[in-house]
Amino acid sequence: MHQLPHHYAVKASAGSDTPVRLTAEGLAPIESAAPVEFDGPGDLWSPESLLVAAVADCFILSFRAIARASRLNWSDLSCGVDGLLDKTESGLRFTNFAISAVLTIPSPDDSDRAEKLLHKAEHACLITNSLTAKSELLATVTVS
Repeated sequence: MHQLPHHYAVKASAGSDTPVRLTAEGLAPIESAAPVEFDGPGDLWSPESLLVAAVADCFILSFRAIARASRLNWSDLSCGVDGLLDKTESGLRFTNFAISAVLTIPSPDDSDRAEKLLHKAEHACLITNSLTAKSELLATVTVS
C-alpha cells in the first residue's frame, strides 16, 4: 500500500440534456444519469447504483486482502448488495446496505474460519466505514 493520505480525483461534465460523463486519469470514462426512481432513463449507472456497487466491490477487495493475509484457500466470492435509500429527518439518504455474500472454498475444514473472515471484511471495508448507513452481512460458505 502507498503511504497515506491517498487522493482520488474524478471529473464530471454534462450538458443540459446529456448523461454525466465521469472521467479519471488512466481510467475509461463512464456515463451516468438519474435512476428510474428519480425519473431518469434507467439504462445508465446512477450515483446511487455506483455507491452500492462501491460497497460490493470494496467488500470483495477487502475479503481478498484478508483471505490472502490469513492464507485462506478460496475459489469464488459473489456478492450482492441491496442499498436502502429512505427519507430521514436530515433528508434522503442511504440508511442500510444489506450484503449477501456466497464464498466457495475447497475444504470443509475451513468453513468456520472463512465465515469469520467474511465478517472481518465487512468491518474492514473502507467504503462502508466512510458512510453513516448501517451495513449487515448475510454470509454463506459453500464447499466445492
